[in-house]
Amino acid sequence: MKKTIALDAMGSDNRPFPELEAAVVASKEFDINVILVGDEEKLTSELKSHNRDLSGVRVVHAPEWLDMTDHIQEARAKKQNTMAVGMQLVKEGSAEAFVTAGNTGMAMYYGTKIFGLIPGLVRPCLCATFPVKGGKCVLLDIGANADCRPEFLVQFARMGAVYSRLMVGNAQPRVGLIANGEEEGKGNELVKAAHPLLREQVPGFVGNIEGKELFGGAADVAVTDGFTGNVLLKSTEAVAKLIMSTLKEELLGSTRTKLGALLAKPAFNKVRSLLDPSETGSAPLLGLNELVFVGHGRSDAKAMVSAVAQAVRALDAGLLQDLKKTISENGESK
Repeated sequence: MKKTIALDAMGSDNRPFPELEAAVVASKEFDINVILVGDEEKLTSELKSHNRDLSGVRVVHAPEWLDMTDHIQEARAKKQNTMAVGMQLVKEGSAEAFVTAGNTGMAMYYGTKIFGLIPGLVRPCLCATFPVKGGKCVLLDIGANADCRPEFLVQFARMGAVYSRLMVGNAQPRVGLIANGEEEGKGNELVKAAHPLLREQVPGFVGNIEGKELFGGAADVAVTDGFTGNVLLKSTEAVAKLIMSTLKEELLGSTRTKLGALLAKPAFNKVRSLLDPSETGSAPLLGLNELVFVGHGRSDAKAMVSAVAQAVRALDAGLLQDLKKTISENGESK
């Protein structure tokens, strides 16, 4: 039986066009069904213009949507918004995962409200996967919890290890704690309090890691609070973009460098693909009783296809079931 993904058609900055294109492409590429959640009349009209096989795509009406500036008060006033309707489809069994490029805070709010947390979990978190020397590292939290308690980081680490094992392929993930020094006594109060808990309760914990160790591949999972994680992730993306744009300008600056660029084009394409956020497309909101993936508001169609692909891979890997098993076995952190 085909898997079904509910896709928020009104999440991205350029809504609904990236979502529409992604639904058509993903339904065929991954042999799945995609439910587009949004204004039925508008979406149906736009889909007809694609002039392609739409047998794997259907629309469920939701007359309202959330803006990036909306907070809980505004969200509550929009009772039939696309996030609420889309997540309800998953809860009732009409879909198996929900994907949005909308408001992260509201995705967390509705995900917690509609699905609830995995029993024993204190707080859900967002995680991202980015390239490091020798592979990829899972970073969490990247924005769902600006302020954290030490026990939050323990559970983030456990969920990150599950994600690294199933989605990245690290059989025995090494877990590091983001800090400003390798020694156990370094860091702010959160880091110093979390370190002994992680050492005692998380298999594969390798201790504190600084930025150079992180990008040097010293850990497969890196845990931190959502404020630090968000700044780290966005700074990393910005530096990668700066490097690539600077290289492009320099390589196209003269005839000699253009010749060199032509010879090195395959290598540069590989690096560009490695650093391109749209290759991943979304961050999973781990800890909910169902699967929710949140993409960036600037997502284009390519990024949205990748976001749907992440959801499909998570379903194939049994990610939710393994997360529930891990949290159940460990219970609430002391």
